[in-house]
Amino acid sequence: MITAKTHLGAVERHGITEQAGAAAEPTSAGRVNAAYQAIKEAIRNNIFPPGYQAAEVDIARQLGMSRTPVHEAMARLQEDGLVRILPKKGILICALSPADIADIYEVIIALEGAAAQRLAGLPEDQRLSITDRLQTATDDMQNTLDRDDLAAWALADAQFHETLVEMSGNRRLMRMAGTVADQLHRARMFTLNLRPLPTTSAADHQAIIDAIGAGDADAASRAARKHRQHARDALLPLIEKLNLRNL
Repeated sequence: MITAKTHLGAVERHGITEQAGAAAEPTSAGRVNAAYQAIKEAIRNNIFPPGYQAAEVDIARQLGMSRTPVHEAMARLQEDGLVRILPKKGILICALSPADIADIYEVIIALEGAAAQRLAGLPEDQRLSITDRLQTATDDMQNTLDRDDLAAWALADAQFHETLVEMSGNRRLMRMAGTVADQLHRARMFTLNLRPLPTTSAADHQAIIDAIGAGDADAASRAARKHRQHARDALLPLIEKLNLRNL
């Protein structure tokens, strides 16, 4: 049986406590944000797996915080669709079904297509700055893949997609994309070592970079959408093959 004590110990071993303590500020908002980020990372990286229940007081103790910022952080995580608050019990980590993941891909395909289209419409000097950052992430992906370091590859890949969305300047798009990306991240990480090596991802990214750099909004949108479609078409059959029902 998986217990709260087991996973709170895992949080400590993975540095979540230190992360929260280092990020905490002497303000209420800072403490809430530190708790939110720490718990979210534990969920994203399957330290708190789907179906896991965590008591509010236990998490607060592990993070070295009072219950108030942890309570507020849990409310934010529920809005993100990552947890469900159980009255007087704490939180339940939400699981994703294959249908949920298909829905999430449908949303993120549209959002990242819109973000790439928006970036391609920016002035040339701004496009150059953005494509430099995207190129750095893509080069890091290829370098880590060459070293068979899939964990580092995943970080570089996440950096590419975060940059693509954040630099769009559309705050609502950023928030929506961030929410579904957090939900999807857990499934992608769970299957990272079960999938074929992502040898085509860098080429997909390059097509997005080139279209943005050229200022071709339609091509940028198509390339971004096509890339996420490739990822969806690789992940969903694998989930079905492995009969993974709750991720």
